[in-house]
Amino acid sequence: MFSTFIKKKLGDNQVANVFINSIFDSVDKGFKEVASIINEDPAFITCPNITEKHNGEFSLIVIVGNLSFLESTFEAEQATRVENLIFEKLAKMYEMDVNAFRTLIRDYQSFISRVNHPSKNWIYGMSKAVFYKYKLNDFQDEYFRRMQVPNPLFLKRMDDVTSNFIWNWDAFFKKYRL
Repeated sequence: MFSTFIKKKLGDNQVANVFINSIFDSVDKGFKEVASIINEDPAFITCPNITEKHNGEFSLIVIVGNLSFLESTFEAEQATRVENLIFEKLAKMYEMDVNAFRTLIRDYQSFISRVNHPSKNWIYGMSKAVFYKYKLNDFQDEYFRRMQVPNPLFLKRMDDVTSNFIWNWDAFFKKYRL
């Protein structure tokens, strides 16, 4: 009974590890379904033929989306510490220099902001990023293809998909304390 009141205390390094591991676990387990949803979406007149192996862009989009929520969840100083640890760990995983990896992430953030302008909704931005990074315009009907914009029905369906890859901070704070 008392175990429900006792929260495990985590340091910044442990938070970074849990954050990274859960993101990669969810992408590894879920991208096959994401690819299937995209391939079967009625917004496309031809199948984009995205496979499980094409999860690289999606992984980066999910990382960037989750980092944007990290910054709004923690106090600024702690968010910076945790984010720096995340960058160091991910740079090693991607076999990149930390500054090069930070630049890659910042480029993705800028890209998402640009394709999402004027909206500030990161879920919507992530859906648009999926559309553009996977060059899905080529598979749409002529109307949307000529306009070079995503079919809004596809974006709505992708919003539902990408929202499942966002870290649930409320559940995290119910189980852990910092």
